[in-house]
Amino acid sequence: MEYRNLGNSGLKVSLVGLGCNNLGRQVDAAGTVALVDKCFELGVNFFDCADIYGNKRGLAEEYLGAALKARRSEAVLATKVGGATLASGKREGNSRRHLIPAVEACLKRLGTETIDLLQIHFPDPDTPIEETLRALDDLVTMGKVRYIGCCNFSAVDVVEARWTAKTCHLVPFISAQNRHNVLEARLSHELAAACKRHGLGFLPFYPLAAGMLTGKYRPGEPPPPGTRLSVPNRFYDGMLNEQNFARVAKLQAFARERNRSILELAIGWLATQPIVSSVICGATKPEQVEMNVRSSGWRLTTEEMNEIDQLLGLG
Repeated sequence: MEYRNLGNSGLKVSLVGLGCNNLGRQVDAAGTVALVDKCFELGVNFFDCADIYGNKRGLAEEYLGAALKARRSEAVLATKVGGATLASGKREGNSRRHLIPAVEACLKRLGTETIDLLQIHFPDPDTPIEETLRALDDLVTMGKVRYIGCCNFSAVDVVEARWTAKTCHLVPFISAQNRHNVLEARLSHELAAACKRHGLGFLPFYPLAAGMLTGKYRPGEPPPPGTRLSVPNRFYDGMLNEQNFARVAKLQAFARERNRSILELAIGWLATQPIVSSVICGATKPEQVEMNVRSSGWRLTTEEMNEIDQLLGLG
């Protein structure tokens, strides 16, 4: 397993991280223990959760905290606050009034005294970023949080947060987590440049494009039962289209020519980018963790990266 610094910080995370959004939904408590055990066996130390994951609020954190309890010191534990609950459908925002009790609740569910990386789940246009950063700075000073990061922020949001932290002498974000994969190529040049310039590590989620990059979906066929795209979800709307299937076919051919799988290409393409600190890979079974880790070793050449850009019409 390769370990990388998270941005310009001294925090080292495994190149493959476990995304915990399936915990408390598709994965029960016993299944969570099996996933965590497999992660430690393979050198995965980064666990990415959120206070809204699970069929009820905080259930994923409860499962993860219990599974990590005996080996907490070996894990880099990350969670997020400020997202929308399933019940309300409304984001709770990033005000001091919300953040402080939200973090207290996370700590209790996770069964830990300190969160290694606390991430703001979404930007909040109704709360000044200075208020958010001051609350986070206080949480770091109190020892309840070690590092802070952001999720779903734009390049403009990242730059504003960095400037505010610098001018107000506050703890800055060390990471940015956004949706990004070779099929969608959602990481803009502006966000990459902002992360590089200001020392943030990038944490891509949906690296397999909701399963499109596993080859499990076929043109003209309904999604297999139990897969992400088999049920309506606003985050995946429009994924099963002719253009995406054509792109997947090109990527599969590219990988086959090099005796690689499309899974190796999906994770290797991300791992090749220096700005990426850890690839957030979801899993429901230990075997999937193993597949993700085994697929992380490919480093594409500059020529291969450019060829992919040409294949996808990005060059």
